[in-house]
Amino acid sequence: MTFEVTNEYKCDCAIIHEDVVEKVRADQHPEERLIDLADFFKVLGDSTRIRILSALAHSELCVCDIAHVLNMTQSSISHQLRILKQARLVRNRREGKVVYYRLDDEHVSAIMDAGLVHLSHE
Repeated sequence: MTFEVTNEYKCDCAIIHEDVVEKVRADQHPEERLIDLADFFKVLGDSTRIRILSALAHSELCVCDIAHVLNMTQSSISHQLRILKQARLVRNRREGKVVYYRLDDEHVSAIMDAGLVHLSHE
């Protein structure tokens, strides 16, 4: 996806709408929180991680199962799962020697669903 910069987005007015600007400034989230949000979306910016989350939206799976579903190595899946776990997008549980992964909570599914709805919207 590429974006072209055009004059359509250029503001030629010399008047600053101070009331609106001040309201927006007052209502914005703290900058640190927005940086955290950008970092969160960076984690989602990897197609392998999105594919893992999509698989886990259907069922709890172990690394072997995820690797088989995605036709990838267990090592590469484990690496991506560590990143997803650090971002609190997945959680795991141990059953004997097997570790099962699932989405951290319903918000992860909601984020995925919202993105898919947005992509299908015209």
